[in-house]
Amino acid sequence: MSANPLPRIARRLAQWRWVMRTAPVVMWLERLLRRVSGGRMGVLDLAGLPALELTVAGRKTGMPRTTALLYVPLGADCLVIGSNWGKPTHPMWSANLRAAETAVVHRGGERFRVRVVEVTGPRRKELWEHAVRVWPGYAMECELSGGREFRMFELRRSDET
Repeated sequence: MSANPLPRIARRLAQWRWVMRTAPVVMWLERLLRRVSGGRMGVLDLAGLPALELTVAGRKTGMPRTTALLYVPLGADCLVIGSNWGKPTHPMWSANLRAAETAVVHRGGERFRVRVVEVTGPRRKELWEHAVRVWPGYAMECELSGGREFRMFELRRSDET
């Protein structure tokens, strides 16, 4: 039995500029599939890519905000990158995450609390290179954004409940 070819195809498609124009449709489908599946599955999951739902308090309202994201596996932890489909502005979720100390991740049927650590300094270059190996589209999205420095966050599993 052959391995799922969809992740390889998705990684290749993500390097084409026109794919970024499909963001509104992909995001709509993602929300629909997550709603129908009770948060268990979205477009990224169907494509065989690492996906999670992130819930973080809004920095102004304190209300929980949930968004589905591609992530880069870091052992038991996750790396999320605010590429915003190559737009010149940072995604709203990254501003909320920057203001938070903790968040909740829903991944693969499991829900757990994470400690939020914004990636800076020498570790940033190392993790960026790792992220681009996992998802080559990040390099093209950076170029499309005009070279904006994407916010990067490690979501470290926490023992807190």
